[in-house]
Amino acid sequence: MNVLVVGSGAIGSLVGNRLARTGHDVTLVGRPGYVEAVRERGVGVEEGGQRVYANVRAVAQFNPASMATAPPDVMLFTMKAYDTATAAVQVEPLVRQGVPILVIQNGVGGEEQAARALAKREAEPTIFSAVITLSVEVIQPGLVQLSTSRGGIGLAPIEPGQAVGPLAQIFREAGFRVQEYPDYRASKWSKLLLNMLGNASVAILGWPPDRVFGDARLFALERTAFCEALTVMGALGVRPVGLPGYPVPLLAWAFRALPDRLLRPVLQQIVAGGRGGKMPSLYLDLANRRPRSEVEFLNGAVVEQATRLGIPAPVNEALYTTLTRIVRGEVAWEAYHHRPERLLDAAGWRT
Repeated sequence: MNVLVVGSGAIGSLVGNRLARTGHDVTLVGRPGYVEAVRERGVGVEEGGQRVYANVRAVAQFNPASMATAPPDVMLFTMKAYDTATAAVQVEPLVRQGVPILVIQNGVGGEEQAARALAKREAEPTIFSAVITLSVEVIQPGLVQLSTSRGGIGLAPIEPGQAVGPLAQIFREAGFRVQEYPDYRASKWSKLLLNMLGNASVAILGWPPDRVFGDARLFALERTAFCEALTVMGALGVRPVGLPGYPVPLLAWAFRALPDRLLRPVLQQIVAGGRGGKMPSLYLDLANRRPRSEVEFLNGAVVEQATRLGIPAPVNEALYTTLTRIVRGEVAWEAYHHRPERLLDAAGWRT
């Protein structure tokens, strides 16, 4: 297959590497420094102490001429969710030629953003949805590290009648554990539940997840935010589903049924093991001074749907609002850094 990967961060590099190594023609769109590194030595993945590089095509600016000889068979959107609409407009000429888009992102709403952006231009996209439960970290431009092996990729159609089987087979042949779902909302919201854990609070406080979970008040805050998301899912008619390597329905039951003394060690193991010991994405974006945050598509997505449904979600709203204000520079990060009482006050938490 001829594959175009738009958004060559950790996930885009991993997927591009594996697809190229199984014989697919891969083009990666990335920043100039990334493109230079990939053109020099290929795109690399470090796993189990070994580095494996693959030859791919890398371009800094996408245009139809970026492709080798023909339009791609599929486009992979692996950029941050807040860049989805811009990317969709850029690939509009390919969409008009019938090239489908596979959205592989954290958070809820990326698929809808792509569809809306293209609808405004009277283009009719074919969009598929995917989640990934592998922990990947950028070491340097063009080289990423796969920290865990328990996860995989989940694929789902957006519209009735779409078949994800051919895409699933391609990813299986590339070495991924793959699971297919009939309803993309179930897989996306289930992944959101995992992404929420020890993410926004860790970013706001600058504490690692184990320290956050070690504080009884902050643990209770995390638990409440998670249960608010479960309530919203129930109102939407969306049930948690198991994701590759992660029994999300069992986790949802545990959050609602187990006492803190039993739930806390389980949660610490899931989060620490799932991320391979690295800090979560919202913290990394904030530390790198990115102008936007994926919290908009995590806790923010919970708040958006809760508001629409008339359901209270005060903890998610506090996490979303606080982190967004820090990202925008409306409040100094130092005002919350290592100051849990400030975050607890923002959430209206009383002990």
